[in-house]
Amino acid sequence: MTVVWINGAFGAGKTTTARELIELIPNSTLFDPEVVGGALAHLLPAKHLAEVGDYQDLPIWRRLVIDTAAAMLAELGGTLVVPMTLLRQEYRDEIFGGLAARRITVRHVLLAPAETILRERIAGREVPPDLPDGEMRIRQWSYDHIEPYRSALAGWLTADAHPVDTSALTPYEAAVRIAEAVGRGEVAVCDIVQTPEPTAETVAAGVLLFDEQDRVLLVDPTYKAGWEFPGGVVEPGEAPARAGMREVAEETGIHLDDVPRLLVVDWEAPAPPGFGGLRLLFDGGRLDSTEAERLLLPGPELRDWRFVSEQEAADLLPPVRYERLRWALRARERDAALYLEAGIPLG
Repeated sequence: MTVVWINGAFGAGKTTTARELIELIPNSTLFDPEVVGGALAHLLPAKHLAEVGDYQDLPIWRRLVIDTAAAMLAELGGTLVVPMTLLRQEYRDEIFGGLAARRITVRHVLLAPAETILRERIAGREVPPDLPDGEMRIRQWSYDHIEPYRSALAGWLTADAHPVDTSALTPYEAAVRIAEAVGRGEVAVCDIVQTPEPTAETVAAGVLLFDEQDRVLLVDPTYKAGWEFPGGVVEPGEAPARAGMREVAEETGIHLDDVPRLLVVDWEAPAPPGFGGLRLLFDGGRLDSTEAERLLLPGPELRDWRFVSEQEAADLLPPVRYERLRWALRARERDAALYLEAGIPLG
């Protein structure tokens, strides 16, 4: 099962090109995530929607895009053509990672007309006549997103997607270019970790690594939203501490010589669609400056990493994960492991 994701600035012609593309790729179907955004206007309270400027900022939108795409492919098979602007790398990683976790490959295409052409297309864009103030709002929205698009283009987007310059192309001609590039294998499968979705409670092992200033290492995984500790799910038949060591090596390139010491066992309650389970944190020790310099640059598993103080970690980690870290640091100071439930110590 495959997704061909057509990215580009607002007004780049993604939807019209996608409609042409499904006629050229056998057994392909169009899925426009804007339909999900429109549905949320009827599903969520207006006050909740008013708190965000873009429905892409709603976690439920990103989750529903993944789930809907997976459900459509399970029903129809073949290829799903998805025209949707994604300018924030963390949203791209969350959505593409969620699809990869369902064993769905993603081929990322970028429609990249010259900016002058893009502005001309925005100015000439048709707007539904029954939409109040539609012309002004839709066109202004598109113009406002040119700068974020330009920033993404100068950063992660060009390296991530297969670009197609559509300055002089009709939507049909652009679709032909994409179909040919996909058919020849020129649009590579996105290099993102495939982490299977859990089907039951899991045991996960994280490892705390410290620098010479006693700051803790946090990583920003490409396959899920939010900062985290190095580590991952314990595989069947694997010892949790060894799982943590394996994950540290895979994610950071650091190979620990000694089995890390247990700091915290935390029971995480189920929170649908998550199943929860046991979360263990181990003390991987202090890295000297030479070891810290050997940390792998961001790649398939990590978008970024940094050493942070406890206070800085509070701004990066979700609340329950921060509480887990906070008590792990206390356990490290006291040289005694702690048992937690949902981040709260018991016993």
